[in-house]
Amino acid sequence: MSRERAKRITLAPGPENVEKIKKVVEEGNYYGAQQMYKSFSARYISNSRYTEALDILQSGACIQLENGQVTCGAELAVLFVETLVKGKFPYDDNTLDRIRKIYKKFPRISVPQHLDLGDDDMQQLSEALGAAKTRAEGCSSFLKACIKFSLLRITVCQKAYVDAINLVLLLLSEGSEGFDNGWSTEFGAHRNGSPEIHDMIADYIYSESPELDMAKVSYHFVRGKDPKKFASTLVNFMGKCYPGEDDLAVARAVLMYLALGNLRDANVLIDEMKKQVQFRDIDFPRSELMQLVNYLLKTLQRDALPLFNMLRQRYKSSIDREPIFNELLDEVAEKFYGVRRKNPMPGMFGEIFKVIPVNVLIRGVNSDMNCNFALGNLLFCLHIVSYTDSVVIISSSHCKGFDLAFETLICYFADDGRRLVPYDCARMKLSVSLSS
Repeated sequence: MSRERAKRITLAPGPENVEKIKKVVEEGNYYGAQQMYKSFSARYISNSRYTEALDILQSGACIQLENGQVTCGAELAVLFVETLVKGKFPYDDNTLDRIRKIYKKFPRISVPQHLDLGDDDMQQLSEALGAAKTRAEGCSSFLKACIKFSLLRITVCQKAYVDAINLVLLLLSEGSEGFDNGWSTEFGAHRNGSPEIHDMIADYIYSESPELDMAKVSYHFVRGKDPKKFASTLVNFMGKCYPGEDDLAVARAVLMYLALGNLRDANVLIDEMKKQVQFRDIDFPRSELMQLVNYLLKTLQRDALPLFNMLRQRYKSSIDREPIFNELLDEVAEKFYGVRRKNPMPGMFGEIFKVIPVNVLIRGVNSDMNCNFALGNLLFCLHIVSYTDSVVIISSSHCKGFDLAFETLICYFADDGRRLVPYDCARMKLSVSLSS
């Protein structure tokens, strides 16, 4: 009997170890329990017993968070997501329910108010702000990992041997989407990641972060599915923000929705906000920026590109109040009127990539390249990826450098909203695509 097989036999069932470590936590030995959660889950993972590893990590994350051990709980929560990926679990209702259970265990503790700002109070406030920052960062790390997991799709192409040239011809004739059709086992189906998780992270950042960033809050809410909740959040923000921040926050939210092509939720947001301010001692913002927003919502309901451009000129001074507004309006023009954005790379490379009809970029990675060179080769894609909806990387044979480069780029493409498609011609036709 091999040593590996003996290890498989002697590894106890998961529930037994869950109870065993729970007792260590109850004794107050949080650090010792943390090491046990990590070591036991690693053993199950090494034996491909992913379900039991997930049970241990979920239990550990929840118990540590319940006991106020946010750093430990957040670490186990992120390991839980990494195990979902390793075990190739699908993103479905069951997985979302497990994620939500961990999320609800993250503490929500208000920062002390009405302090006299004496030495003791200042110390108390400083500690409270530090703890709030730890909670916000821990929860954000966990939920961002969940969003990336919900974006992951693994595709196994079982076609006969196709060399790099044929693959390129296939992509050029069918488009990058055609390469996946009929062969996919999808981990996630939402273009921007799970909307439920986006709503969770937006709500937690807003309510718990000691350094509130409404741009981040808005980024996640517009990718969620609850514009009415977003409206409540904005109304709440309007009641406590500095003068001049309210219309910026509302305009940013509307433009972010429109940049995603979501005119419906942009209208729902404004309508809901107007309803809610009637029942609160808050005035809806009145400014030129709000006039622009109202005109845009009407203009985008029809084919009126000249009017859209005229509005940009007329309200240029208001738009210039925040640099991101011009970029968002460029995206709105592209989404609703098909206006191509300006080429950010003039010269030889810009002209080359203009001629690629299906927005496919091809880079070669050879087996004799070392890891550093392969990584550098693929990272070159970051400089020209703005030209493409997809990046296709052809590998003549498998190499560690290719894996390293791909793993490095995963996070970038998850946030950037593009698709990464590596293709190894020497092994069975395995491609991994990350789409939003």
